Amino acid sequence: MGDSSVIGRVGPLIVATRGPGGAGEVKLKVRGGVETYLAWSDDPLPKGASVLVVGSRGPRTVDVVPWTDFTITVDSGS
Repeated sequence: MGDSSVIGRVGPLIVATRGPGGAGEVKLKVRGGVETYLAWSDDPLPKGASVLVVGSRGPRTVDVVPWTDFTITVDSGS
């Protein structure tokens, strides 16, 4: 059974993913500390990329997608 507590967490890849060819590794803040998980993605993602955990495959193995912080500052021009 997977660890559902990590779904929705965002973290950096510390090892690049290779898409279907192989897992990478992501660092996540969980349970008051930092843990690493094997990270699988549909497409290859580079080391350092921010990713969002969208699923759990089992113990310490997750599915991830690229994540961009969409928080922007809007200049009203006033």
